[in-house]
Amino acid sequence: MSTVTIKKLTGEELFKNIISHCKEYGFIFQSSEIYDGLSAAYDYGQQGAELKKNLRDYWWKSMVQLHENIVGIDAAIFMHPTTWKASGHVDAFNDPLIDNKDSKKRYRADVLIEEYISKIEAKIRKEVDKASARFENFDETMFLSTNPRVLENQKKIDEINVRFKSALEENNLEEVKQIIIDLEITCPVSGTRNWTDVRQFNLMFSTQVGSVSEDSSTIYLRPETAQGIFVNFLNVQKTGRMKIPFGIAQTGKAFRNEIVARQFIFRMREFEQMEMQYFVKPGTELEWYEKWKQTRINWHRSLGFPDNKYRFHDHIKLAHYANAACDIEFEFPFGFKELEGIHSRTDFDLKSHEVFSGKKQQYFDPEDNENYIPYVVETSIGLDRLFLATLSQAYAEEILEDGSSRVVLRIPPFLAPYKVAVLPLLKKDGLPEKAREILDRLKFDHLCIYEEKDSIGKRYRRMDAIGTPLCITIDHQTLEDNMVTIRDRDTMLQERISIEQLSAMVNDKVSLHNQLMKLC
Repeated sequence: MSTVTIKKLTGEELFKNIISHCKEYGFIFQSSEIYDGLSAAYDYGQQGAELKKNLRDYWWKSMVQLHENIVGIDAAIFMHPTTWKASGHVDAFNDPLIDNKDSKKRYRADVLIEEYISKIEAKIRKEVDKASARFENFDETMFLSTNPRVLENQKKIDEINVRFKSALEENNLEEVKQIIIDLEITCPVSGTRNWTDVRQFNLMFSTQVGSVSEDSSTIYLRPETAQGIFVNFLNVQKTGRMKIPFGIAQTGKAFRNEIVARQFIFRMREFEQMEMQYFVKPGTELEWYEKWKQTRINWHRSLGFPDNKYRFHDHIKLAHYANAACDIEFEFPFGFKELEGIHSRTDFDLKSHEVFSGKKQQYFDPEDNENYIPYVVETSIGLDRLFLATLSQAYAEEILEDGSSRVVLRIPPFLAPYKVAVLPLLKKDGLPEKAREILDRLKFDHLCIYEEKDSIGKRYRRMDAIGTPLCITIDHQTLEDNMVTIRDRDTMLQERISIEQLSAMVNDKVSLHNQLMKLC
């Protein structure tokens, strides 16, 4: 491998370059771009659709295929409106919003406070990094418990959290505003502290169903996929002969009328979730909650990203349905943010649907000879956020030994949109025909791309930019010895192998099967 220097990009610069790269190479486009676009709505292009599908497939296979007691469903987006009354979304699915009177910009009040706390945590981390660089046998635990500046900042965080948690639990919006004022939090745009009162805003989209407006009734676009699982709990349990504990998984679109939609595809009004609800015997839910926390963090680490990119964040305020909840956060270019939520939802959902529907939602346990409403442990991950996390970690700009540069997406090979590029060296002398033969060998097992335009060097750079793990080059020598040159995206190393070896080598490099085996 030739010597490379990876350009160090700041968070803001990195994020800007990723967004630009997504547009240039067919990953993500602004929705309705020819009409100047639609805010917080995006279309996945040819590369993006494949990467998104591969991420979804990996989650589905590892969640459903590898667990004999987890099955999948695909529930409708439209549901009876009483569903959302029972779930609490009609009355409680709100965000606390605050406006800055000078900039006319609107913000989530809780996010402003959380970002303030994150800045203090960053100061603590900076102190730790400085100290660890100075001392060879650095004890981080001892440092955190004795350093005066760290202790002062940690005390401030604790005081804010106690006050903030109390205000949220009591739905005391005046106190939430007062916290923002006392912390002297300013508007990022105007720089002023001229805030309005905090008020709640329901996030559900509503629409009408019916042939004429007089006969229509209001229904909602689902704000989450979980309720489709809960209302089908008994259908799945009985038809599948499922025994507790068991899970039901689902992927699909959800819709939230986010007022503060931002940070590219991180927060959108139309997004895709991958959720699994795990039904357990009451009293065992916290044990399963801990097990699923570990299972899910192991799954994320299986992508090959550094461990320090992930952290658990326990919720300050628990949702009305939960007795335990945490997020798996990922370090995006704009900081640590939620990637997946893990919640112990108790029996709230099934019990509530039993009350509102008048139909029992109980499970008969043949081992204990009793009926009960199961408790639920939920894992819920945003597919679009996982997509962004993957690109954030994969994107790199490099200066090569010869002074040239390249942009490369080091996407895990089993997730890459195209697994193989087949490239005839020239567009003549029988090379395209030979290349097509090789393409036909591989295309039934892997998504391949064929290109013959431009020099081979430019084609290599394009394949690097879209994350293709392997390039197969067919040259004049190939016609004589049936050997091809195969190039690795990450190392840029090239080797000659026989065409007969190709399938086995490609399978070994990009196989989803091999990746799933690592989880077992």
